[in-house]
Amino acid sequence: MDQFTMFLSQLDDRNRALFESLATPLHIQQYLDSIPYVGEERDRTPLAVMQDRQCHCLDGGLLAALALKRIGLGARIIDLVQEPGLDDDHVLAIYRVNGKYGAVAKSNFTGLRYREPVYRSLRELAMSYFEVFYNIDGIKTLRGYTRPLHLDAFDRWHWQTEEFGVRKVVKRLYSAAMIPLITAEEAERLAVVDPRSYDAGMLGVNLEGLYKPGSGVH
Repeated sequence: MDQFTMFLSQLDDRNRALFESLATPLHIQQYLDSIPYVGEERDRTPLAVMQDRQCHCLDGGLLAALALKRIGLGARIIDLVQEPGLDDDHVLAIYRVNGKYGAVAKSNFTGLRYREPVYRSLRELAMSYFEVFYNIDGIKTLRGYTRPLHLDAFDRWHWQTEEFGVRKVVKRLYSAAMIPLITAEEAERLAVVDPRSYDAGMLGVNLEGLYKPGSGVH
């Protein structure tokens, strides 16, 4: 039994039907938007996300990647890398349509979610998140991104259903080299987010899931 079939076999009838109804990247995004964002250290498997109906950006990204694979768009993720000590990173499940990149993502912030497949490169895609990637102090914190991580390489560890496999994915993802988006000099000159944009991005945020700069915790 392959890992995808094993994943489906462990879902109850309701969740299996729900997962199989996610027929487009937008449907996948709408499902992620419909379940609560949780700020916790546990990284759920896609199976646990479906069962528990909650997730954060990393485990939401894994579920999205698995759902994208089911519709023929591959299971790949990248990490948007933050300024250390100021913010969290952010995981995207990426896909391509007609050679252009798009993304599906779970986020506590309004602007860090879905992207249409209109971006010519991963750098373009990553930069589309730049102005809306800020912390609770309104500081713009996006500094780089990683190359795509192909999740099929982790099938032997059953990342779809076993948290041990998820830990293998996480270890590899967070050891990947960052491709810089801006220079240190440019980062020093960044303005803080204006109040109206700040409020828009924080709409519906789970306060318990916010990163507290300097604390090392959400």
